[in-house]
Amino acid sequence: MTTQIATQKQPEGVSFEDWIETRIARFEGRKYDWNALKFQADYDPKYRRAQMRYIGTGATGVADDTNTIPSEHFTLSTMVLPSKCEGPMHVHDDVEEVFFVLKGTIRLYLKDGDNYVETVIKDRDVISVPPGIYRGLLNESEEEALMCVMLGTPKPQIPTYPDDHPLSKIKRK
Repeated sequence: MTTQIATQKQPEGVSFEDWIETRIARFEGRKYDWNALKFQADYDPKYRRAQMRYIGTGATGVADDTNTIPSEHFTLSTMVLPSKCEGPMHVHDDVEEVFFVLKGTIRLYLKDGDNYVETVIKDRDVISVPPGIYRGLLNESEEEALMCVMLGTPKPQIPTYPDDHPLSKIKRK
């Protein structure tokens, strides 16, 4: 990938072709980052999952990834969810989060105050979770699942966990 230029307008002195190339994140140049949420997996291996970033760094706490398209309005990544993997209950107070299942079946847990619901999303299903609602997930199947994750801001706040969740007490490294 060529040098990235964080702008929606073609910069002066940069060819259109070179500028457009900075706005392409090709799959062949991506790598799964199993360390983005390593602090969770270190606490319990059931939380082990990988992020592959395309636009921005998401809300996993990764400070910088020069191998992404700069985020101007949202972040976009894929997440690999191994069989029986869990994504712990967490909340984004500042942004909606979208899950689009590419492959597999994911059970989602959603909580807002005393309101609680579970739902299952499968291949090509999508859910948009508003800010302030706790969300967690589980890949109950024997197969790996793959989903796109999009957050509606260029630099989301790092999510928090319910006060009674063990991960709420862990310091990130």
